[in-house]
Amino acid sequence: MSILNEIAENLMKGKANDVKALVEKAIAANEKPQDILNKGLLSGMGIIGERFKKNEVYVPEVLIAARAMKAGMAILQPKLTSAGVQPLGTAVIGTVKGDLHDIGKNLVGMMLEGAGFKVVDMGIDVDAQKFVNGARDNKAQVIGISALLTTTMTNMKAVVDAVNASDLKGKTKVMIGGAPVTQAFCDEIGADGYAPDAASAADLAKKLLKK
Repeated sequence: MSILNEIAENLMKGKANDVKALVEKAIAANEKPQDILNKGLLSGMGIIGERFKKNEVYVPEVLIAARAMKAGMAILQPKLTSAGVQPLGTAVIGTVKGDLHDIGKNLVGMMLEGAGFKVVDMGIDVDAQKFVNGARDNKAQVIGISALLTTTMTNMKAVVDAVNASDLKGKTKVMIGGAPVTQAFCDEIGADGYAPDAASAADLAKKLLKK
């Protein structure tokens, strides 16, 4: 098994220390930083994402895989930076105004990182202007908004309206998700996309980048 496959395998098992050691070994063996990222870390995280979508693994497995990926990334990041490897894109994520839930948002953040995005997490209870400012300051291509309550999901429209009223219109795409959110609601408020789960959110973000 190649060292890059070993990285992916150990990441899927959530073995953070092994992933870290293997990334160090791959760097010492002069593997390209981009290959370690794409064929090792992101490859493993992508498989976890697919399994999560099919209900073959659950939140705890995703969390430990993401932790292993972070351990590997901590070693690899300086090498990626000096090699000039850019992230796929930047996503600003947060839970909408009035909503204090963050598990779904955190999972989406991990899946986006696992897909190669730079993720800027604005936290919970984020108002429309803060999303706009965050996206502008970080030159984000995607804003991801989460809501877990029917009473707070209506605040998603304010974010879509604020983006459309700003200089980000047409440049930054808004995607939404959360338990009560549907495709019909997404269409109604004019958001750019809806994802039913965290792994689908990463796929959606990639699609929105190409639009």
